[in-house]
Amino acid sequence: MAAYTVLIALVAVERLAELLVARRNAAWSLARGGVEYGRGHYPPMVALHTGLLVGCLLEVRWAERPFLPGPGWPMLVLALAAQGLRWWCIGALGPRWNTRVIVVPGLPLVVGGPYRWLRHPNYLAVVVEGFALPLVHTAWVTALGFTVLNSLLLATRLRCEEAALTLCRAAA
Repeated sequence: MAAYTVLIALVAVERLAELLVARRNAAWSLARGGVEYGRGHYPPMVALHTGLLVGCLLEVRWAERPFLPGPGWPMLVLALAAQGLRWWCIGALGPRWNTRVIVVPGLPLVVGGPYRWLRHPNYLAVVVEGFALPLVHTAWVTALGFTVLNSLLLATRLRCEEAALTLCRAAA
């Protein structure tokens, strides 16, 4: 449990780093005429992602979930790979990456890095992490709950992003 707690704490620190990068990038985008879309779904998204981390710890502790090496190690590899993909996305988008949907009109779509193969690779990272991180320590209720709720939220987020990008392309 101690090692898993450290893992979750490290992911929480990573999330805080993301928020710092996002804040800096939001200022960059807004200074260049960026427009934010979908503010309404952002607070539930923050709550859901916070709930994932809290749920991982609480379920393991309260339900006395064991660490099972068979699924645990591969899930750890997937969770770490998701982090790698997330930061590859952040690097590929540079100052345009954000946790919010902020689009700077006139800028072309990024087609390098993981965007060469996927339109929304960051969401692949979110989906993989959402089931893998809890399953590192057999927190299957958290994995299932996050996956279901995230699929609903992600559908909203993707519609929002696609609409924002379409509007910006039409205005250009």
